[in-house]
Amino acid sequence: MNNIDTFALFQNTFYSAGKNYLLRMCNDLLRRLSKSQNTVFCGRIQLFLARLFPLSEKSGLNLQSQFNLENVTVFNTNEQDSTLGQKHIEERDEGMEVEEGEMGDDEAPTSCSIPIDYNLYRKFWSLQDYFRNPVQCYEKVSWKTFLKYSEEVLAVFKSYKLDDTQASRKKLEELKTGGEHVYFAKFLTSEKLMDLQLSDSNFRRHILLQYLILFQYLKGQVKFKSSNYVLTDEQSLWIEDTTKLVYQLLSENPPDGERFSKMVEHILNTEENWNTWKNEGCPSFVKERPSDSKPTRLVRKRPAPEDFLGKGPNKKILMGNEELTRLWNLCPDNMEACKSETREYMPTLEEFFEEAIEQADPENMVENEYKAVNNSNYGWRALRLLARRSPHFFQPTNQQFKSLPEYLENMVIKLAKELPPPSEEIKTGEDEDEEDNDALLKENNESPDVQRDKPVTGEQIELFAIKLGEQWKILAPYLEMKDSDIRQIESDSEDVKMRAKQLLVAWQDQEGIHATPENLITAMNKAGLSDLAESLMNDTENSS
Repeated sequence: MNNIDTFALFQNTFYSAGKNYLLRMCNDLLRRLSKSQNTVFCGRIQLFLARLFPLSEKSGLNLQSQFNLENVTVFNTNEQDSTLGQKHIEERDEGMEVEEGEMGDDEAPTSCSIPIDYNLYRKFWSLQDYFRNPVQCYEKVSWKTFLKYSEEVLAVFKSYKLDDTQASRKKLEELKTGGEHVYFAKFLTSEKLMDLQLSDSNFRRHILLQYLILFQYLKGQVKFKSSNYVLTDEQSLWIEDTTKLVYQLLSENPPDGERFSKMVEHILNTEENWNTWKNEGCPSFVKERPSDSKPTRLVRKRPAPEDFLGKGPNKKILMGNEELTRLWNLCPDNMEACKSETREYMPTLEEFFEEAIEQADPENMVENEYKAVNNSNYGWRALRLLARRSPHFFQPTNQQFKSLPEYLENMVIKLAKELPPPSEEIKTGEDEDEEDNDALLKENNESPDVQRDKPVTGEQIELFAIKLGEQWKILAPYLEMKDSDIRQIESDSEDVKMRAKQLLVAWQDQEGIHATPENLITAMNKAGLSDLAESLMNDTENSS
């Protein structure tokens, strides 16, 4: 591995093609190595895999919280073969040869003052089975056994506190000078070492740390934990009290017990974050920023420009957008505009389908290509109106229509049968006739200048469109029509009269109350249509 360019391993080309082969090779190598004899080399392989693969790689995560049940701690389970309490203690004191793995007399701390018998030995090493498989603690019988054994073992640790012995000082000196540190991957369960192990501070830390890891699993929320694995209130209270006791024993254990205890607490709290991350499905830690996104910059607000405050004879307010400007200037008083009756945009069925009904009458002999129902825009508006005001729209029918004009023609025939003819319309009373006559008289008395200042009416637009004819396209730019609007008018209809009418209607919608005959005549003069402007002026005066 040392001869391989590690930088090349992390290149996208090599990584995407060879990451699975590297993973299989390292896993096969780990299976062939001994975890107890080749511990350091196995650790280096694990570190290499952790560096090569991202944290979110599922193959390196224990997602289902499975335990290593093969890690069985073997110890003497036959009390008859036990040698505790016999001559081995006296023989060791008399200078018996030291077995491999044991400490010499000059290195050993003071022997344990607690009487060690087979029961304590068996209970102590039986706890390793619970650390190996914590699920047993959710069973009542196993929990009682674990509770009993733990109380006795922790009582031994509590009653026999360790001091900063000669062995502990030697370990500190080795760490400072960089001396070799002896590490055992597995526990030594010989009965002869039991008193030495209880007196060893490093060994005691291992056991207490196992308790904390076990308690964290029992209390934690694990996604793949069975719903039956729930602690009782009595168990939760015992675990809470015992956790405090274990931290206290760790802080009292030399050397640097207080610092080691705080470090373990911090590490276990950090482990909760990893548990939460795995419960959420291991989302990626990398947040990709969109390529199109640009960092936002705070822009200072500028004062409103003078154009916004309105200028010109009509005090037209410019909103910075043509459509917003048109909508804002439809009426000087916005509240009055909202109350206006002209905001009732939806026509009645009689008004909208009047032309279509006349065209559907065979006596009128209107060709299909000129019928309004064949116009796509007319069809779209017709469907919206029928959905609001016609009961036939939602009635089921067995007829199948191949196209929208065919359906609308059928609806027009039904409406023609239901709607009253013009001769049967209800006549208004005499009072209404008098009011109409008064209004007509009032309008006739008004001067031509006043008539030209009023917005154009539908009748005037019809009259102007007839006279405008083919010259509509010359007038369009002087009515502030865009090229896209002009193209839309050309595509909607091929009739010259209809195009001129659409132009005037669009201009009326754009200008609102400012769409007056006088402004239209002014635009015609600018476009070079003086004869047409004079004709419209005469028509306006005659109509007044």
